[in-house]
Amino acid sequence: MTTRKGDPEHSTRPASQRARTGPRPGPQETPLTPYARLPRRFHDRHIAHSTVDAFGQAHWLLTAREPGPGRGAMKPYDAVVVTVDADGRDHTTELSAVRARFPQVDALPDGGFVVADARSRKSEQHVQIFDALGRESWAFRAGDAVEHLLADRAGRLWVGYFDEGVFGDDELSHPGLRCWNANGEPLWVYEASKGTSEIYDCYALNVTDEAVWVCAYGDFSLLEVRPGRAVRQRANDLAGARALAVHKGRATFFGGYGDEHDRLVDAELRHEEVRPYASGRLVGPGGERLGPRRAVSRGPRIYVQEDPRTAWTVLDISTCGA
Repeated sequence: MTTRKGDPEHSTRPASQRARTGPRPGPQETPLTPYARLPRRFHDRHIAHSTVDAFGQAHWLLTAREPGPGRGAMKPYDAVVVTVDADGRDHTTELSAVRARFPQVDALPDGGFVVADARSRKSEQHVQIFDALGRESWAFRAGDAVEHLLADRAGRLWVGYFDEGVFGDDELSHPGLRCWNANGEPLWVYEASKGTSEIYDCYALNVTDEAVWVCAYGDFSLLEVRPGRAVRQRANDLAGARALAVHKGRATFFGGYGDEHDRLVDAELRHEEVRPYASGRLVGPGGERLGPRRAVSRGPRIYVQEDPRTAWTVLDISTCGA
């Protein structure tokens, strides 16, 4: 957002004096910037999942058709990952024998990919690792009800879970957030302790090389995770955010409940709290209201994808006013 602390909205004049200046303006609108687009020649395929990786490349996992309804076993199928880099160049990687009915995909630093089924039974090895040639090289289990699957530049896999996993019968999901390596070895698990909140549903997850940021139901405290250190918690009154960007002591939260689904809030990261100082609305590149969408959080960037999921847009708080 471009609202600054010195703007009229943040004037230190008494409210009675501000009221005489006229009607209060509506929410400030911050437009997204076009980022990456699926080449038109692939538009006849079913988009099973899409993401933007730690290196800024956009990926679409495409299949010939949408899997049928239900959670029963399904036959392995072939898929293709279409990758579009920041310059608009694209290439494809064919994946063989994908098993996920509700797939989530991300790229690995060696050119391979990870595909995980968001829903799974305790007997299923539902996370598949594919090498750069699209061949499965490893499979393991990471828990049911995967809300977020984000790989960092070192190839660590950060998995956040939604409530059906946290309160389900798979103990792997109960902590709300875990980290694995590409061989399925557990590297880190969230443990709520005195001074830190439980994760009941991992609403927003931002993964960078240095830190991982979490905003979760129920109290929506902002958790700062740095492996090897104690988790740092900041009190946060902003409920329902589905994405967040972090940059130089500042955080921007996107989303909320009901009519606040496109809310955008800038905040300072104080020692023990998140302190908002500007709010508005995130809109499309042309100023249009956002419809159904999903978001991926990477450092100072929030990537947004609306239906029909053929394009990504971006908000980069490192390049806009604070």
